[in-house]
Amino acid sequence: MMTETKTRQRPAAVTLTEAAERRIADLMAKAPEGAIGVKLSTPRRGCSGLAYSVDYVTEEQAFDEKIETPGGTFYIDGASVLYLVGSVMDWREDDFTAGFVFENPNAKGACGCGESFMV
Repeated sequence: MMTETKTRQRPAAVTLTEAAERRIADLMAKAPEGAIGVKLSTPRRGCSGLAYSVDYVTEEQAFDEKIETPGGTFYIDGASVLYLVGSVMDWREDDFTAGFVFENPNAKGACGCGESFMV
């Protein structure tokens, strides 16, 4: 008797809060022509080494992780996934600042200004 092999969908590398999903929808509503989504990457920057960067993307890259949200497609740079697995991405706004905030279990430390992190 043949047994069925079920492929289990792996969880997304990053969990998006509802506020983050709403912000992605806002960004996509104002996206420049040709933008297919918003992409999170971790370029080398700052005093601790890596920073979070969220930018519009116009083409899909082969190794990028893709998360469909109600407001648009969210991509995670394939080379950055390793540093982001298990992270939660939120959008926070108050009287003084607005921005994406990350709870990253892989970060071993961050710089004092919050600009960058290390793994």
